[in-house]
Amino acid sequence: MSIEIVYETHATTADNEAGIATGWLPGALSATGRLQARELGRRRRDDGIAAVFTSDLDRAVEIAFADTQLPIHQDPRLRECNYGQLNGWPVAFVEAQRARRIDEPFPGGQSYRDVQAATDDFLRDLAADRDGTRVLVIAHSANRWALDCLLTGAHWQALVEASSPWQPGWEYRLPTPWRVAGPSR
Repeated sequence: MSIEIVYETHATTADNEAGIATGWLPGALSATGRLQARELGRRRRDDGIAAVFTSDLDRAVEIAFADTQLPIHQDPRLRECNYGQLNGWPVAFVEAQRARRIDEPFPGGQSYRDVQAATDDFLRDLAADRDGTRVLVIAHSANRWALDCLLTGAHWQALVEASSPWQPGWEYRLPTPWRVAGPSR
């Protein structure tokens, strides 16, 4: 069988609005972000979702499902890329380094392939526990890119060089059992 994954990025943060790359810092939703989070809750509330999985960073956890019976699971494997010493630096500076950080970690942090490995590990557990269900994953841009690499065959180089327009969710199908033949390019 398979698992339907509905992927949403966290809502707008104060750092997003200020042009700051938050990385592993907690971040906090802005007023706009809190409205977006409530809209996400309305949009997905009756979408056949069996469970919600989020990053454990504050900005992804602030969602609008508190008044539902949906199980919500926080998972550190769904964290944004750790920019290490560059957490909290200007987005433009961090973006300029993305292509070189596919395999080479940010100083004191992670590479994008490290994020892919954590996402792959999350998918293995998801496949073992949730076959035949539809789940919602709320995380960060690096996790979406990892899903694109793992589930659609996308290439990291193209992903980190392209602009990523926001949209209300992406959908993926995770085959079960989940096995990756080798590292994505």
